[in-house]
Amino acid sequence: MKSSVKLGLILAIFAATACASLAIVYQITKPAIEAQEGQALASSLKELFPEAESHEDITSAVTSTDPSVTIQNAFLVKSALAPLGVAIKATGASYKGPATLLVGVRLDRSITGVRVLDLSDTPGLGGNASNATYYVNKENKITFPGQFTGKYITDKFEVKSDVIPITAATVTSKALTKIVKTASASAGAWLESMALGGAAPSATSGASVKEGQ
Repeated sequence: MKSSVKLGLILAIFAATACASLAIVYQITKPAIEAQEGQALASSLKELFPEAESHEDITSAVTSTDPSVTIQNAFLVKSALAPLGVAIKATGASYKGPATLLVGVRLDRSITGVRVLDLSDTPGLGGNASNATYYVNKENKITFPGQFTGKYITDKFEVKSDVIPITAATVTSKALTKIVKTASASAGAWLESMALGGAAPSATSGASVKEGQ
């Protein structure tokens, strides 16, 4: 009995020491991790808004227009002189689990670009959404997320209508399109509430991509 108690105390001490060590390591590495995350975010925002000089966190003020899509983060992106638009990091359900995208929307309500940040769908099928060499429009070398650039939030965002699907991956195509549509609409709603930029163009004025052969 005494040996069991002694062993239990030893294990408890080891566990407490391990937890304390992990806490110390976390506190030491936390600033470096946060710095790397900040640099990665700034780089991604720069890809969506080349003129970007800074960004302001507006997450608490942006509401998802679809309860099935979660707004993880939202940023007002600015140049040295004025606001450029809004970037939304949004997550929704896809074929094999959650998918996370970063969507940029300019003040005129056009999409500057879409980046796939996290996707676990089948490689060679739905996973092609994050493949930089897989083109839904082969003639013009346009990727699945690339086709959203230039669209307006007033466009239909319907797969096989104004969105070219990934071959044999309709579920993924629809899921990611839904996230893009929701993220862009949420950004547009915030811009409208803040009266930033002009009115959104009509659905017919948005640029769309024709399906390749």
